[in-house]
Amino acid sequence: MSHPVYLVDDDQAVRDALELLLSTVDITVQSFADPQRFLATVSQLEPGCIIMDIRMPWVSGLKVQEKLLELGVNWPTIVISGHGDIEACRRAFRNGAIDFLSKPVDEQDLIDAIQKGQEIVERRLREQAEKDETLALLASLTPREKEVLGRVAAGFTSKEIAEGLGLSPRTVESHRAALGAKLGTTSQAEMTRLWLEGREYP
Repeated sequence: MSHPVYLVDDDQAVRDALELLLSTVDITVQSFADPQRFLATVSQLEPGCIIMDIRMPWVSGLKVQEKLLELGVNWPTIVISGHGDIEACRRAFRNGAIDFLSKPVDEQDLIDAIQKGQEIVERRLREQAEKDETLALLASLTPREKEVLGRVAAGFTSKEIAEGLGLSPRTVESHRAALGAKLGTTSQAEMTRLWLEGREYP
């Protein structure tokens, strides 16, 4: 699946050249001459890959990176620069950049970096969807079912769970049957996985 690319660069000539290049390989590009406008609209944008100049008037690419992290936007970023600034490169990578390219940008290097960014976006979206599904499943459980699930995940037998919760074994089996129906599995290993994921994503 192809995800959008957001180009943030105050240089009109650079934007025009990169837009033309990427259009030849069917990559959708949305350009921003003003990094502040990009920051103002990023919450409304579909997750994608960012190409950003490191040196821009008003707000540097590094500052934009830092602001994005503050906003919780962790999209793969390719930083481009016309200056061989090693310290800026280091800071960009610390802020999560996946590549640092010098102007004039090598076309194949840029396309390769975008492909890498697309794969990262796809993986993160898939992981988020799996997380959301797990949380939705666990949210459907009653407090008692969650208690039973926690003990199933800890390896307790139905008899031990019944004793620990002051329930009859038949009631515990009833809860386990409900868990199986709601979670879509009766496997202890799978129930344990879901329980652990739920604790990882509070």
